[in-house]
Amino acid sequence: MTSMSLSSLVINATGSNPFKCYQCVKCSAGCPLAEEFDLAPNQVMRSIQLDDAGVLESRAIWLCASCQTCTTRCPQEIDVTGVMDALRIESLHRGIRPAIPEIARFNALFMRSIRIFGRAWEAGLAAAFNLFTGRPFKDLRMGLRLYQRGKLKLLPHLSWRKPRSRQRYEDSKAIAYFPGCSLSATAIEYGKSVRNVAGALNLTLVEPPGWKCCGSSPAHASDPVLANVLPMKTIASVEQMGLDTITSPCSACYSRFKQAEHATRHKKQVHDSVSEALGFPYSGTVDVKHLLDIIVERVGLDAVARRVSHPLKGLKVACYYGCLITRPSGITGAENPEYPVKMDRLLNTLGADAVDWSRKTDCCGASLGISKPETALKLIRRIVDDAKACGAEAIVTMCPVCHLNLDARQEDLGSASEIPVFQATQLMALAFGQGAEGAAIKHNLIDPGPCLAHKGLAS
Repeated sequence: MTSMSLSSLVINATGSNPFKCYQCVKCSAGCPLAEEFDLAPNQVMRSIQLDDAGVLESRAIWLCASCQTCTTRCPQEIDVTGVMDALRIESLHRGIRPAIPEIARFNALFMRSIRIFGRAWEAGLAAAFNLFTGRPFKDLRMGLRLYQRGKLKLLPHLSWRKPRSRQRYEDSKAIAYFPGCSLSATAIEYGKSVRNVAGALNLTLVEPPGWKCCGSSPAHASDPVLANVLPMKTIASVEQMGLDTITSPCSACYSRFKQAEHATRHKKQVHDSVSEALGFPYSGTVDVKHLLDIIVERVGLDAVARRVSHPLKGLKVACYYGCLITRPSGITGAENPEYPVKMDRLLNTLGADAVDWSRKTDCCGASLGISKPETALKLIRRIVDDAKACGAEAIVTMCPVCHLNLDARQEDLGSASEIPVFQATQLMALAFGQGAEGAAIKHNLIDPGPCLAHKGLAS
């Protein structure tokens, strides 16, 4: 039986026509990992045009961190990130050994964790990955530090039971809140500070009962149906609850929700597969927003300013958005996907000084921090060094993965000094007078105490 051509495969999987690529090389020029690839993104596109199946054996399709830079910059609006996903999946379908087997193994273990527990069990996932790759004591020191700071859950959360009922909310101010798997574990400081800040701002956040993992990157890298079905199950439950907005503080979760909801509304094939999995058609009434958008647009910076009692005066911060809060702009609707300013405006409202810098939306490596840490470290070093060079005394983010990579991996850089990394909601809690307890500072790996004390912000 003759295999489908690579171009037809890409068109079916992404809706993008690979023959539109005219080799402008913008995708490769912006790719943070191009120097690690054996084929640059534009060469991957050329291979598809030539129907060269050798591309299915390349390192590039596995190393791609799905940062969406290529998709955002493509003048032909080709979903290059989706192309990489399609090639990975086709490679597995044809029984080709992954060029980087540890990444394929991580994805498989992640999806297994979801199938068994309903949510990603980070401690178990890391332990299983290290065992399967023959390095059981890899990152042992970091694991101990995470445990000491209360950031490792030794037992999984079981979320496979179907909730008996879902309460309908008539409160027009209520917003569905999807914390994601990390906010009770490796990003516990984020989870606690979000709740405290929401309370101070009278923001009603409602967790959908029995929510399950969105699938994150491993889902869209291995199963195109589940990549949409997993987030859409939660979104559909929110619709049934009578809520019109769902927000997530996790950029990966936000991205998966945003892209799945967009695909379900605009692609008949996706809509049909999702409707079949749900058992009913999705009506398309739920708006997906990142928590940053909710704070800046729904709550408003004026309301934030009124709550500030302890301004962060003199604190110079580099606002790090990471890859997915703004990209791809065709789906997120971000006005400034390459140089966003919403978080900067938020931090300025708190009294801090948000510095101008060039790596706001650079990739930190995402899950490569576990599967290929030596590669992720190169990306992390660029971000940290540039933030310091721009005069920042702290890095601020709104993503659990970005925070973990920057907070936990700096000690591996061999730098003489580490720069503290905050979640924006932690600094909001401090500015609101909720103190170190309200900001959950004790969970940060890099001690921010000296930085805060130097600015007279410690409490």
